[in-house]
Amino acid sequence: MKKLGTASVAALRQYVRAADAKGVNTESLLTQADLDPALLGSDDGRINGEQFQKFIQLLCEHTNNPILGLETGDFVQPGSYSVLGYITMSCATLGEAVARIAPFEKLVGDMGTTSLTMAGNDITLTWHCNYDHPMVQPQVVDNVFASWVNYARWLADDTEASPSLVKLKRQSPGKAYEQAYQSRWNCPVEFGAEENTITLKQALLNTRLRQPDPMLRKTLEAHALTQLAALETDTDLVTRVKHSIQQQLMHGITRQDMVAENLGVTSRTLQRKLSQEGVSYQKLLDEVRQKMAEDYLQNSQLTIPDIALRLGYSETASFHRKFKATAGITPGEFRQSGEPV
Repeated sequence: MKKLGTASVAALRQYVRAADAKGVNTESLLTQADLDPALLGSDDGRINGEQFQKFIQLLCEHTNNPILGLETGDFVQPGSYSVLGYITMSCATLGEAVARIAPFEKLVGDMGTTSLTMAGNDITLTWHCNYDHPMVQPQVVDNVFASWVNYARWLADDTEASPSLVKLKRQSPGKAYEQAYQSRWNCPVEFGAEENTITLKQALLNTRLRQPDPMLRKTLEAHALTQLAALETDTDLVTRVKHSIQQQLMHGITRQDMVAENLGVTSRTLQRKLSQEGVSYQKLLDEVRQKMAEDYLQNSQLTIPDIALRLGYSETASFHRKFKATAGITPGEFRQSGEPV
């Protein structure tokens, strides 16, 4: 059986709020899913993915509502996304907030993963759902997309902000229900697609958010990285090292001994274990630097010298050479293109 990881109590709470609003006895459904209703009072708790999927299945069966996921998206709150919600609240633009989804969505749960592509003036988010129950999967996808749209509108303080296109793998719930998607998303919605995607115009991503706070965001991201590291298994050494490097780089530091200390080993032991994994510390440092550089260039107004300094380069010229050697173009050209390499 496919392992479904974990989910945050915050994600569960959104479904419960929606169900309570409809008069559903959620306490009974939680108990049937082997979930203690008392856990809803926890801000940092997590539940098994199998339990979460079971609860959603029971809720689907109880309500017999083919657009349950879409409607539960109306109940999204910043807290629904755990720390990720507060990170996005402190971002300067909607694009900056969107760029935070993939790195930190595991904090919300292992329900699925997001990938991002850009083409011309469009940016497309593709969401791969990990939940496999045929009744649950389409509702979870609907919930994720509906929550994204509603939350983005709240962040931007613009109730009219909308995607330009949504594609769903699920089949149409029926003509009578399709209008519910149109009225909420105000864009074309295609059913029976190959992937679950939501497309936004580049101009929308430039929308300024209501309460940017770069210092707070930096603090929250450091906290989020610590939480992510705690969720990783002990065998996923490369991921844990990358997280530790990223946390250091947010403070302009690049020290292997500090990474080793954070992981509870000596530098020599860390190097040996990485060698057994077929990688080196320098290789991981280069990968994390490149990813962060692209993020800064695409989603911030920082100057290139400032980015170089943040990434621990002693000279801007060194940053230019390394970036061009990896990406094939200079940082300035990358920023101007607005597209990942």
